[in-house]
Amino acid sequence: MIVDDTIVFIVDDDEALREALGELLEANGVRSALFQSAGDYIGADKPDLPACLILDVELPDINGLELQRQIARDDHPPIVFITGHGDIPSSVRAIKHGAVDFLTKPFSDTALMAAIGSAIAQDRETRAKRAEVALLRQRYQELSPREREVLPLVVSGLLNKQAAAELGISEVTLQIHRRNVMQKMAASSLADLVRIAERLAIPIQHSRRMGGI
Repeated sequence: MIVDDTIVFIVDDDEALREALGELLEANGVRSALFQSAGDYIGADKPDLPACLILDVELPDINGLELQRQIARDDHPPIVFITGHGDIPSSVRAIKHGAVDFLTKPFSDTALMAAIGSAIAQDRETRAKRAEVALLRQRYQELSPREREVLPLVVSGLLNKQAAAELGISEVTLQIHRRNVMQKMAASSLADLVRIAERLAIPIQHSRRMGGI
């Protein structure tokens, strides 16, 4: 499991365990960064890489589950909890809020590396989706104001004449705008454009005049 473009953050106040985990990761070709408290982790500069956060439940400043709650709204690495005092309510809470795994000490190297592998794979996928949405937003910003009006009408399933009537323009003009939208958004088909609109959370607008057309 040699992955130079990834990193594992380890937050545990047990220095011996912290160092042992770092050595285990190094032996597997995985870069790591070690922290003894939640505050140290939060305040540290972190490389922008696919990552995993190994987090002890019991920390000297705040509870690991509380840290999970605090960073839930941020773009943070998937969490693998480790604890010497595991209980079912804590594990259920951790997993319910997105943790990849909840390991009770002592755990095997195999179990930990498997959890880390799953977490990093999950983070890669999340980052890829985030990058895709960022690219789609950039393309959307390049649409003209009129093209931004055309897009939601087109993906709503309206006929060209219905969308044109909604905007008070000719059908030919609507078709030109529609073609420009498809090209600028790099959509290969109407179905693809619908998928893009969903990714960007663009509200679908239905014509108020459909009944009269």
